Amino acid sequence: MAATEDKTLYSFGEELIATANAIATSGKGILAADESTGTIGKRLATIGLENTLEYRQSYRQLLFTTENLGDHCSGIILYEETLFQNHDDGTPFVEIIQKQGVIPGIKVDLGTRVMPFTPGQKYTQGLTDLDVRCERYYNKGARFAKWRAVLAIIDDDIDQAHITETAWTLARYAAICQSKGLVPIIEPEILMDGEHSLETCEKMTTKVLSAVYKACIDQNVLLEGSLLKPNMVLQGKQCKNKATFTANGAATVRALQRTLPCAVPGVTFLSGGQTEEEATMNLNAMNQAEHKRPWNLSFSFGRALQASVLKAWQGKPENIGAAQEALRLRLRANGTANQGVYDGFAATEEAKQTLYEKNYTY
Repeated sequence: MAATEDKTLYSFGEELIATANAIATSGKGILAADESTGTIGKRLATIGLENTLEYRQSYRQLLFTTENLGDHCSGIILYEETLFQNHDDGTPFVEIIQKQGVIPGIKVDLGTRVMPFTPGQKYTQGLTDLDVRCERYYNKGARFAKWRAVLAIIDDDIDQAHITETAWTLARYAAICQSKGLVPIIEPEILMDGEHSLETCEKMTTKVLSAVYKACIDQNVLLEGSLLKPNMVLQGKQCKNKATFTANGAATVRALQRTLPCAVPGVTFLSGGQTEEEATMNLNAMNQAEHKRPWNLSFSFGRALQASVLKAWQGKPENIGAAQEALRLRLRANGTANQGVYDGFAATEEAKQTLYEKNYTY
């Protein structure tokens, strides 16, 4: 069924809810393969490859054709270029993903700009013609969307004007996506940069999520047909006192308990520059039995699923099998962490390498 101008939110309601719940399936999560052309170029450069269309296509093809991908992957976020690309044999990537039992999604924001008169903060652009783009993406086969907003904790606070701007924009994006048949993943990311404590991050995350969901209610977003992709609650990267995984998990769940309506079926956390293993361990801690969590708490990782994959691949055809095995390992690790039973079986040396980038953009 193609999206048309006269379709309304409620016309798509059942489909949106079904899609959101399918993505929030226990034991599964999202592979974020939505790096912009510039960012994927940085990734390819780490293994000595040029940023060409051919290498970008080959790498994404490696990901999407991984055997048994759907065992622990329910959705894949694509960049616009990738959504319209094909396999070497001419099969559209969308069809390959769907045959894996995985739902294709699309990144729809157009990056960040400096927010005027709000030092250190950025706003996200892309609302203009978003409805037109969403209709095109739906017709191509995408069934969910992602929009990343970034916030920085500065002097243990986030400017209220920036919180208000972020919340309103995320809610407007979500409503537009739903009107065109796409499940919106709402992503307010508080960056890891800074010396702030775990307690400060919990306070700021609570404040931001509260504003976001007030705005979503105000703009008539169908919460049952949406997902949340927030930061995990963590101390700042430059904070000297490092919290335990147990403390991180408890703080993250508390922030959700205080802000996130139970109507939202799932939370797919971003990794935010943690190592692959740190992200998995923190996810596992959230899903321990003592926490009340009416939502499925899972993952939507980019760097924390792909770093080991790129190192294994090195751009060489003979390494494709090893690279795909690395992807399966990280997906399985996070699938078990989603169920709170990860025991460290994927803690390779590669998985412990830092992925942190200050003021990360993509």
